[in-house]
Amino acid sequence: MKKQVYAAALTTAMLGTLLAGCGGGGGTEGAGSNSGGTAGTAGGEKVTLKMMHLWPDGSNSAQNKLVKQIIDDYQAANPKVTIQTEVLENEQYKNKLKVLSASNNLPDVGFTWAAGFLEPYIKGNMFTPLDDLLKGDLNGKFVSGTTEAYAIDGKTYALPVELNIVPVYYNKEIFKKYNLTPPATLEELKTVIKTLTDNGVTPVALGGKDAWTSSFWYMYLAERIGGAGLLDKSIASGTFTDPGLIQAGRTMQELVDLKAFQKGFNGLSNDEAKSEFMNEKAAMYAMGTWEVPNYTTNPDVPQAFKDKIGFFKFPTVEGGKGTVNNWVGGPGVGLFVSEKSKVKEEAKKFVSYFVQKWGENSVTKAGIIPATKVDTAAVQLPPMFTELLSELNKADKVTLYVDVQMKPGASEEHHNLVQALAGKALTPEEFAKKQEEALKAGK
Repeated sequence: MKKQVYAAALTTAMLGTLLAGCGGGGGTEGAGSNSGGTAGTAGGEKVTLKMMHLWPDGSNSAQNKLVKQIIDDYQAANPKVTIQTEVLENEQYKNKLKVLSASNNLPDVGFTWAAGFLEPYIKGNMFTPLDDLLKGDLNGKFVSGTTEAYAIDGKTYALPVELNIVPVYYNKEIFKKYNLTPPATLEELKTVIKTLTDNGVTPVALGGKDAWTSSFWYMYLAERIGGAGLLDKSIASGTFTDPGLIQAGRTMQELVDLKAFQKGFNGLSNDEAKSEFMNEKAAMYAMGTWEVPNYTTNPDVPQAFKDKIGFFKFPTVEGGKGTVNNWVGGPGVGLFVSEKSKVKEEAKKFVSYFVQKWGENSVTKAGIIPATKVDTAAVQLPPMFTELLSELNKADKVTLYVDVQMKPGASEEHHNLVQALAGKALTPEEFAKKQEEALKAGK
């Protein structure tokens, strides 16, 4: 599959269906063989499924609880099935997935990212096709355009469970204290940054050690300066010399010079940066909508803090070709079934069940936009969630994360390069040149 096809078509395909009702993704009443009913195991031998996911309790408690609930319900409906889970945080998860795939020891069910991340696992015959599920109980359940991100050569190798965009969250109380309003332009953002730094407040929480967090800032600047589709075209063509891409690097370094990010940000993880924002030591935080539960539904977060948090769209750049309604985002992780699994059919049944139950409950119980269709009229949503869905409905384009679009080698190099760019160890020109070399290497 050409990765840019998904990135270019996501918005138009998605927006017409995201808010359309479909009964919440389908239930499990009268579940058949593809929906986790007892028919698949009744009278048979006991089955153990191994599952690996990336939502540890604490940092992602809402998702963690929802996964546990789905597993408990499935096991109750299928008493001969036991599901064993291993939970790792994002970077540990990615690393372990590589290790397990190298030894042909992947879990029966796990999560993967789309496009470039997925490709080597497919070439290595690691994941099994799931098109039969899309023709069965999951037929018509997904937002149009989402499953295509997991398709290669006409076959679908994972099923997405979430959609995400990246807003800039901000602390309304801090903004009010210094008479600030959400910036609509880059110049206004610079003014906000200067006011905050002059008053000893960290403007933006950023964990640059993880690098993909810094990539959000680079991506937005590239899109605002060079226009929607610039990154997609550059990655697809293997070129990275467009003046907009270089100017984006230059602008990012200007923000670093303005002390937009907390001191030592390149040595801090995303969790550490997130803590700065959650503890009200930083005024802004650009992150995916998977964080929305912490500002809406997470019972472990004080309501007083939730009430202080708003969001704004990434500002436009004067003279730039991009609009404020261009977003960075795309589908999040998707469920795969290991090709080498000895319990493949039961694993597929569980995946079908998981996707449906996640779609039914993720909005209200975890504050997550699922990849399956949502009947917003049938559920009560926190205001921030409703506002974000409304903004998504107005989006001109959603650009798929560049590190996901790129092949693994180029993606890893992108992380190294964007970290070096933010640390001013590379000039914007050197950054662009090295990124192009990585893309042309085709790895």
